Amino acid sequence: MYKRSQYEPLKRRMEEPRRFIQVIVGPRQVGKSTLVDQVLADLSIPHLLYNADDVDANDTEWVSRCWTAARTTMQIRNYNECILVIDEIQKISNWSEVVKKEWDADNRSHLNLKVILLGSSRLLIRKGLTESLAGRFEIIRLGHWSYSEMRTAFGWTLDQWIYYGGYPGSASLIDDERRWRRYIKDSLVAPAIEKDVIMTSRIYKPALMSQLFQLACSYSGELLSLTKLLGQLQDSGNVTTLQSYLDILNQCQLITGIRKYANDTARKYQSIPKFQVYNIVPGKIPPSPCFGSRYEWHCA
Repeated sequence: MYKRSQYEPLKRRMEEPRRFIQVIVGPRQVGKSTLVDQVLADLSIPHLLYNADDVDANDTEWVSRCWTAARTTMQIRNYNECILVIDEIQKISNWSEVVKKEWDADNRSHLNLKVILLGSSRLLIRKGLTESLAGRFEIIRLGHWSYSEMRTAFGWTLDQWIYYGGYPGSASLIDDERRWRRYIKDSLVAPAIEKDVIMTSRIYKPALMSQLFQLACSYSGELLSLTKLLGQLQDSGNVTTLQSYLDILNQCQLITGIRKYANDTARKYQSIPKFQVYNIVPGKIPPSPCFGSRYEWHCA
């Protein structure tokens, strides 16, 4: 099974003495859970895995129960160290406060319980980390797969990667384009909009947000001012609202507006944005008409 470049840093950190909570973040279906499974399989350290998918969002004690189970397992089996993995942690309300309480309790008791947190909602993860867990975590970011990764893992050509994008889960479906399109739309794009954006942000006009995303995708790689874009949308709104929604879509790694490069900051932000769908790794941009040298890359 192909191992991404983030495999070695995560494995090395798990082998080190307990220092920080390891937080794995990235878009949906880019291999976060697979990465953790690969690391755990190659370590001799015992581990416990929990997933918050089917847990009531208001059950804030669920995280504490997972932590207690890990501590009890260490005590009963006389483990010197253990790894606790919690997936989709952002789905639990007030998760960061609970994690802070339990992590600090382990620090005081000198318990060697290492922790890995995974999340697909970048907005909620970032909010929780900055509000409660400052100084207690390290982030490992997973982006969409690069051309070299897709070529090595699936034998793709550059044209295939540019057209189909860096989603490993869809690699086996490209021979049936209609099926591939349905998978991308129903399994990746729709959950990202409905769960990672609308359910986690203050979106007063969800229909406008959805229209903005669909229209911006159709203009990917093209220049389009927000004023002209507003005229093509059915829902009422203003340029400020569209810009705030575009910023949220950018933070969720769905689509962004690339600004014209200029030494003058004011001139740069007054320029007409070039819309670009997220689907490549920052810093590994192939030669393409969509990426002019006069534009900056804002997908870091």
